[in-house]
Amino acid sequence: MLWAKDQPPADLVFRGARVLDPAEGIDATLEVRVDQGVIAAIGERLDANGHRVVDATGLVLAPAFVDPHVHLRTPGREDEETIASGTAAAAAGGYCAILAMPNTDPVLDSAATLGALVETALREAEVPVGFLAAITRGQAGEELTEMGELADAGAVAFSDDGVPVRSAGLMRRALQYASVTGRPLALHCEEPTLSRDGHVHEGAVAAELGFAGYPSVAESVMVERDLALAAYEGHPLHLLHLSAAESVAALRRAREAGVSGSAEVTPHHLVLTDEAVRSLDANVKMNPPLRAERDRAALLDAVRDGTIEAIATDHAPHAAHEKEVPFEAAPFGVTGLETAFAVLHTRLVQTGLLPLASLLERMSTGPARIFGLAPPRVAVGAEANLVLLDLECTWRVGAQPFRSRSQNSWLHGETLTGAVALTTAAGAVVFER
Repeated sequence: MLWAKDQPPADLVFRGARVLDPAEGIDATLEVRVDQGVIAAIGERLDANGHRVVDATGLVLAPAFVDPHVHLRTPGREDEETIASGTAAAAAGGYCAILAMPNTDPVLDSAATLGALVETALREAEVPVGFLAAITRGQAGEELTEMGELADAGAVAFSDDGVPVRSAGLMRRALQYASVTGRPLALHCEEPTLSRDGHVHEGAVAAELGFAGYPSVAESVMVERDLALAAYEGHPLHLLHLSAAESVAALRRAREAGVSGSAEVTPHHLVLTDEAVRSLDANVKMNPPLRAERDRAALLDAVRDGTIEAIATDHAPHAAHEKEVPFEAAPFGVTGLETAFAVLHTRLVQTGLLPLASLLERMSTGPARIFGLAPPRVAVGAEANLVLLDLECTWRVGAQPFRSRSQNSWLHGETLTGAVALTTAAGAVVFER
């Protein structure tokens, strides 16, 4: 279900690193040897076998990251992103695998479109990429796609991405058909009659600035509905980019009741609130919108306790001219692949709000597990999907060009601490600083 271009397998020895793999229970200074792209040995004073030796003294070696929510804009908007540029950005961000959303032009709603994307990935993808197919034809919410055919063609899951499935009856049928394929549904939860084309969170900031508000209940009421349908049908679903405290509470109740539901949260929802909108910077306009401090705190609590198992960037590249307009006219979405780890390490780990081990797990094993992917591991016999992190490195966002084709980051000019030094994906070195 993941595709990438062929690259030469790595022969490496990492020496002096703090090896940290929460899922494997490893946190120690060890050496790791990679033979032909596979982890061959973990221990002390390993024989280099003639391999290149990487001096990793003072650095952290961990399982590489998995991003379950990326927009590659291909086909249709290659001026904003391509499979080549998006996966290069992912490699620079420490990712060994990403999953791309289907809101392309045309929408990924047929096996033919999926097949063309797979062919492109086999030529261009720097890291393995998987594709979610649409739940409904054209993401119009009226007719289900041929889920069985799409699953056979390699779709990793089904999603209408930023468009909610309005009809409860159609959503129930989608769950039934998805259960036959064994693939999860990944859902954007929004009740459009409540969000009413709002630009920002409905609250004091929206009122002061005169913006149309998008209330948190517009998300949480649909979360409740979809979790209830999942419980009734007994099929797992995944909640995309949660933003509201009420949504977290609903997910927690459902999981405690035995419902197979999972969720993700973005870096921007974990560290920003709607107060950032006062800047009128269109790079803080996203869907769902930044919400209040109580929502941000609830999301962070859910990441800590595992109610939210995955951190996803929702990497959404836009051309510069699209964002350089008045706030109300700008499209939703921000980039994030190249800054996700650094901003979360800076804002959450260094401040003591989240343990490093928890952050690494939610960016790696958690999302892989949700979508049935082999989790990156620091283990003998595992494919080398590794990230080498320099936790002391400080850098300014924007000082070097992004590998993404788009620059719509909300972090321009910010100084962050924590950088990716090297990434291996599918056994190959795909990035090195």
